[in-house]
Amino acid sequence: MALTLRTVVRPTAQPASGPAFRRNGPGLGLAALGVAAAWAVHSLVPAIPRLTAAVVLGVAVAHIPWLRPLVRGAARAGLSLAGKRLMRVGIVLLGLKLSLGDVLGLGWATVAMVLAVVTATFFGTLWLGRRLGLRGDQPLLIATGYSICGASAIGAVSQVAESDEEDVATSVALVTLCGTLAIAVLPLLQQPLGLGGVEFGRWVGASVHDVGQVVATAQTGGADALREAVLVKLMRVVLLAPLTAGVALAVVRRRRSGRTEDAPSGAKRPPLVPLFVLGFLAMIVLRTVVTVPAEVLTLAQNGQELLLAAALFGLGSAVHLPTLARTGGRVAALGLASWVVVAGVSYAGVLLTT
Repeated sequence: MALTLRTVVRPTAQPASGPAFRRNGPGLGLAALGVAAAWAVHSLVPAIPRLTAAVVLGVAVAHIPWLRPLVRGAARAGLSLAGKRLMRVGIVLLGLKLSLGDVLGLGWATVAMVLAVVTATFFGTLWLGRRLGLRGDQPLLIATGYSICGASAIGAVSQVAESDEEDVATSVALVTLCGTLAIAVLPLLQQPLGLGGVEFGRWVGASVHDVGQVVATAQTGGADALREAVLVKLMRVVLLAPLTAGVALAVVRRRRSGRTEDAPSGAKRPPLVPLFVLGFLAMIVLRTVVTVPAEVLTLAQNGQELLLAAALFGLGSAVHLPTLARTGGRVAALGLASWVVVAGVSYAGVLLTT
């Protein structure tokens, strides 16, 4: 019996990172340039928060004629990666801003006020958005952004809801616009509403969306206003974890109820509590039980802003203004109504608790 010997030639192994880098490199590089530009804008005009500048620059880049092919083509994969993966890491680092002791130090009356503001804003916005017939997950995402912490909350919830990128971008653009307007409008109302520094700070912390926008708005009322605003705002941020977990549970239930016999039995199910939410909670616990060096907190703060700015630039680059204009009236109506709700309920809550 003759034995035939065959030489098996295996292809040379390619670095696993090679194809991924070629696919994502252009978009991540463009996001890095966007972050640098956002930092420059903030340095020139300190009243403009870095994260707000990042969103606006992302939208602008997507509509510059000679950059549009790059944004929609070679850079799209990397920009989408920034909007999802970098957002998750930034949210985890956001937890290091929080300590349960600081939050509870505000008192149970303030905690109850914040819970009432978040609940009324979330469910009121969600209900109205559905009545207005907004597409996809836009009502859910806008409700989340207004009630919790702006674009960061939208990014977190969109991860577990697996929302369409266009819905995410539209919601981020709306919440960012309204939060930016608050920087100019709310300080003008402090005196007419008869609010002292502490009251004004708590009102800003309970009603303005993004943390950077809260700081920019509250600092006009002095040191007491800024301190109270940040503490109340961070209390709202704490509620990001249970809200995200609740959305994940709703997604699981919806998939189970909608599953047909033809659906693949091995279909991937989203976790009840996403990993990045667990990381967010772990950072809160760490900050509560361990004295974290100031240098580490500063490093984490800078890293979080860099990551979130890159993520928001990526999300902003997905905004398509002609599409947004087709539903612009309904979206603007929802944004205005939700702004009135969160400002009105939080103002009443501050009057009742201070």
